[in-house]
Amino acid sequence: MPKEKINLVEAINLALKEEMTQDKNVIVYGEDVGFEGGVFRVTEGLQKQFGEQRCFDSPLCESGIVGTAIGAAIYGLKPVVEIQFAGFLYSAYDQLISHAARIRTRSRGRFTCPLVVRTPYGGGIKALEHHSESMEAIYAHTPGLKVVIPSGPQEAYGLLRAAIQDPDPVIFLEPTRIYRAIKEEAPAKDLIIPLGKANIVQTGDQVTVIAWGAMLREVKKALALLAQEKDAPAVELIDLRTISPLDTETIVKSVEKTGHCVIVHEAPRSGGIAAEIIARINEKALLSLEAPVKRITGFDTVFPLYQNESLYLPSPEQIAAGIKAVINF
Repeated sequence: MPKEKINLVEAINLALKEEMTQDKNVIVYGEDVGFEGGVFRVTEGLQKQFGEQRCFDSPLCESGIVGTAIGAAIYGLKPVVEIQFAGFLYSAYDQLISHAARIRTRSRGRFTCPLVVRTPYGGGIKALEHHSESMEAIYAHTPGLKVVIPSGPQEAYGLLRAAIQDPDPVIFLEPTRIYRAIKEEAPAKDLIIPLGKANIVQTGDQVTVIAWGAMLREVKKALALLAQEKDAPAVELIDLRTISPLDTETIVKSVEKTGHCVIVHEAPRSGGIAAEIIARINEKALLSLEAPVKRITGFDTVFPLYQNESLYLPSPEQIAAGIKAVINF
């Protein structure tokens, strides 16, 4: 009998249920998270199963949601809080950078902050302003915060469970564009994916392509386009999974093998994670490169509305063209 297939929303819900079942200290809250099950219904059924003490609605105040979660985490609970969209997390950034990320250092190791902040992230659903930001670099630039972005249901399940079990604060960015766009076999109940370890999705020896989140699906579409051509390149595809800490070792080993590299992200180009990856490649694998590393990214503009989304987000055609340009340099 074939296994049940689930989408990203269902996988996150399963991970939350599993962690709440195994650890009574795990609590879940945020705006509309309890009774309604969240704006995307990710937490649907949790309040009914675990009660209003462990899954509940919060006031509409992002700084308050994160601030109370920091205090709860320091004193022994494991809060998993939801911010309705990533663009609303900015008002809680002071709490994250000034307190959550620093408490281990500030207390000389006496306290940790096992907090997970979940939030829908990224464009592609024709949403309103502040609903489509891809600002993972802000959080990755904050020492003490871990930043995780899953690319599919199984990844989301295994990474979220690892994030909840982690003793330090984790920003868990869920690509809105693929919430219900991808279905995979339900993960094994005990699947836990270590943070800080990238996944080699497919091996190849001509060019390394690095992506994460919703962009992994666009890269796969680009590779399908290239596969139709006579001399299809042998691509090694890496899903970063974790933006911070960054798996430099996997990236460098791949580039040393292929000599070419393309990095794809939908965030603005300047100061993005691609720039950091390129710096590390230059530091550790410069002499292996046969062409400059290419970035295929969003633009240094505010994310556009509605009909202009498709002009902003990297497309499979752009990615395929970029891969060919690097190989033929």
